[in-house]
Parts: sequence; C-alpha cells; structure tokens
Amino acid sequence: MNTVIDPGRWEGSVAAARGQQLALAARVERQDRLPRSVRWLAGLDVGFEDNGATTRAAAVLLDARTLQPLAQEVARIPTVMPYIPGLLSFRELPALLAALARLPRTPDLVFVDGHGISHPRRLGVAAHLGVVTDLPSIGVAKSRLVGRFVEPGADAGACTPLLDGNEQLGWVLRSKLRCKPLFVAGGHRVSADTARDWVLRTLRGYRLPEPTRLADRLASRRDG
Repeated sequence: MNTVIDPGRWEGSVAAARGQQLALAARVERQDRLPRSVRWLAGLDVGFEDNGATTRAAAVLLDARTLQPLAQEVARIPTVMPYIPGLLSFRELPALLAALARLPRTPDLVFVDGHGISHPRRLGVAAHLGVVTDLPSIGVAKSRLVGRFVEPGADAGACTPLLDGNEQLGWVLRSKLRCKPLFVAGGHRVSADTARDWVLRTLRGYRLPEPTRLADRLASRRDG
C-alpha cells in the first residue's frame, strides 16, 4: 500500500500538529469518488497494550457483497506520542497504515473506528488515513467530538444530521434499537449520505457495522 502524500508526523508540538491537520484537511475530498463496483471492504481499529506503550492496529478484509471476512492482520508498533485530544490520528495512523498494508488486497472502501471530517479541523483519523492513502474512507465513531444534533428516534436506522454551524459533518445514526447512536461521516472520497448508506448496508444486528465490529474485536484481543 503506497501513500500518496506525507502523512504528517508528531514532532512534539501541538501547534505544529494542528497546522499539519489543516494542510491535510485541505486535501480531503467530500464528494463521492468510489469505484463503480465496490468489491472489497476493510475495517480498521486501534487498541493499546503495555499500559499504552504499544499501539495495536487491526485490519479486516471483507467481501462487500456477503460481508464475510477474508483476511485479518494485526500490527504492533511502539506508541509514537501521548494521548492528546484532537490529535489522535497522529497517534494511531502509523500502526493503522502498517496493518492495512499487510492485507492481501487493496480495499475499495475503508471503514475506520473513529471520526471522518467530524473533527474540529475536519481531519479525524478516517479522513487522515483516506487522504494519505487516497482510499475512499468512512469514519464510524462511538461518541461525538464536535457538532450538535437532535437525538435520533429509538428505532434502528433512525438518523439526524450532525451540524457545526450551517455545515453538515455527517449523521447521527441509531444502528440498533435503543442503543447509543453512532457518529458517521465521510473520511475521504465519500459523501455524508453515502457514508450513512454504507453503514446501514453493513449492519448485521449489532451496534457497529461489520467492518469495524470485526476490527474492534480483533484490536481488543491480546492473543492475536
């Protein structure tokens, strides 16, 4: 998996990292530019081991039609920076890119457990990864980072816009009856509506869509 631009790196300065985010966010494409036929999906998630000293990234490759997992990989690397809110993609991206590169096929669409453009500087980890790899990407987050919303209805599939001022960043989606909603946004080359539609298409009765559900399960294990 070759990156197309410098992904940015943590150099010890919060101000410099935020500046890198703004530069990378300017490269994010918010309109759909997916393959005509999406055949392969990937789900990505990150966990930490050794009291945070090791970053463990999981990547799962799925058939887009059946959602059957075809391959899974785990990459472990030394954690590159401390936890700093708003800069998590710099902490997680090196291991995510390593795990993604180990998959036997390049996915047509990547689901990332984290935010897409629903970020104060519009560069959550899904957007960061998407613009670096130039792969279409979707962010599926479990909690809000920025924006306001009206609580969606209790039924599975109910959704409301996630707004920041007059800008729609994504959707707040109830993926399972009476479960806490997900925060779904395009990362790169995927619009908000298409991101929502793909999440709905890949739900199988759990709170998380299958790509990130499987990656979340793998990332949280310690025996893989």
